[in-house]
Amino acid sequence: MDHGTHYSGTSRGERGERAERGQHPSGHANAASWPTAVKATLHCLTGCVIGEVLGMVIGTALLWDNVPTMALAIALAFVFGYSFTLFAVIRAGLSLKAAVKVALAADTVSIAVMELVDNAIIALTPGAMEAHLSDGLFWSALLGGFVVAFVITTPVNKWMIGRGKGHAVVHAYH
Repeated sequence: MDHGTHYSGTSRGERGERAERGQHPSGHANAASWPTAVKATLHCLTGCVIGEVLGMVIGTALLWDNVPTMALAIALAFVFGYSFTLFAVIRAGLSLKAAVKVALAADTVSIAVMELVDNAIIALTPGAMEAHLSDGLFWSALLGGFVVAFVITTPVNKWMIGRGKGHAVVHAYH
């Protein structure tokens, strides 16, 4: 099935050209519904969780201090968050250059808010920074941080989607 027939009659080439210019492929802003915002936030949350947990495990296994471990975890959260979008839009027919632009436009604010909130929760939870992977405090602070980050990031994504930004630029390629 040609996904191009769903979006204002634009071809994949036209959508890719718009993506390269940083525009929404259909040329219109999407309606911002809460289910759409929740789906977009869960998408980013998945990449953040995978990257952040992997970074924490690697940093802890290498006996790194808190700052380099958190830096690695945050970097991997962005890598995994972007990669999910990147692979999806490449499968939809975009060039690598256009796909990178779409992924950056779609996910940067969402991942940044999520990481800021999540890491603030961890940093502000007494004892969480000293906890080890085998400690319940480590996992409860991390997972609690993700829950709070999800609650705060969802309205941000709804606002952005309503203005044709963030995940609105990705939905034309699904």
